[in-house]
Amino acid sequence: MNDSGGPGLRRCGRRPAPGALMDARLTSLAAARFLLGAGHPSHFPADTGREVAFAGRSNAGKSSAINALTGRRALARVAKTPGRTRQINFFEVARERRLVDLPGYGYARVSRAEQQRWAALMEGYLRSRRSLVAFVLITDVRRGVVAADELLLGVAGRARVPVCLVLGKADKLSRNEARTALLRARADRPDLAGLQLFSALRRIGVEELAECVCGWLSG
Repeated sequence: MNDSGGPGLRRCGRRPAPGALMDARLTSLAAARFLLGAGHPSHFPADTGREVAFAGRSNAGKSSAINALTGRRALARVAKTPGRTRQINFFEVARERRLVDLPGYGYARVSRAEQQRWAALMEGYLRSRRSLVAFVLITDVRRGVVAADELLLGVAGRARVPVCLVLGKADKLSRNEARTALLRARADRPDLAGLQLFSALRRIGVEELAECVCGWLSG
């Protein structure tokens, strides 16, 4: 993966140096608190500061990833039934520094009209939000990037938002299988701001992603 980037573009997916700096960054994410949930752009918080948004297909592990990064069990709700998140949830890490949980998508039991409403809400957010500095897409490493993921990657690309692609649930594969999936994804998508393996259960890649998210939030 090419590690160069322009101003404001921080590459992720690499293991950070150990020590107090990493501990401090994990601690800063642990300060996250629920700010508000918005079902319409008019309900979004003021478009100032810096935000990192998280998205992913329903049941890909997005909420678990946010909880692992913040060290909180239920900051982002992990629904027993996929597709229950029907709004954009904002979490404040520090003054004008936020994590944003976008609705899960692609769950068949949700009506097409509801899926379209969610898609419009997410696309409107990604296209218009000035404080959005990076976009983290959580996928299931066993399934790869599906059509709905491609649509969001396209929207983020047109909005010129740096994207970190996270291959989640890496614990479901053997080490060799996970490495093969990572190398294949890197070959297919060399221009992403970041690409890494992740498992909330086994804490694979948690520190690397936290380093990247904190770097984007700090500017």
